[in-house]
Amino acid sequence: MQHARRLLALALVLAPAIAAAQSADADVVEAVVRSAYVEGVHANPDAARMRQGFSPDFRMLVLRDGKMTAVTLEEWIGRMEASRKQNPNAPKPSVRAEFPIVDVTANEAVVKVELYRDGQHAFTDLLLLYKFPDGWKIVSKIFQSYS
Repeated sequence: MQHARRLLALALVLAPAIAAAQSADADVVEAVVRSAYVEGVHANPDAARMRQGFSPDFRMLVLRDGKMTAVTLEEWIGRMEASRKQNPNAPKPSVRAEFPIVDVTANEAVVKVELYRDGQHAFTDLLLLYKFPDGWKIVSKIFQSYS
């Protein structure tokens, strides 16, 4: 009984510190997603910004016609750069992102992003992140496109 009381007391003491750490990590995770994904992919495409916030081993899983394919970070960047070369004067869209879910558990996180381009709901994204020695990195993405 005494051991159980000690464990309960320890849990009560540590709980606020753990919650504060998770809240701080959630803020950092959201900042990484805003910088590397919202800004680096949609608002102002920037390969360097993407490479900073995405793991080199990142995979985007794409489901089309009942078949799933995986796209690497470098393939995705290559597609974006090719599109920019084809249409270098394309206007930049107005981009807004909402984060209904930012859930951090120890060294992993899931983020749900509702992305709007020029006022239109463009994507619902689910991003997975891991915390590496050099910080939080996006490691995977699945999505629903509305266009």
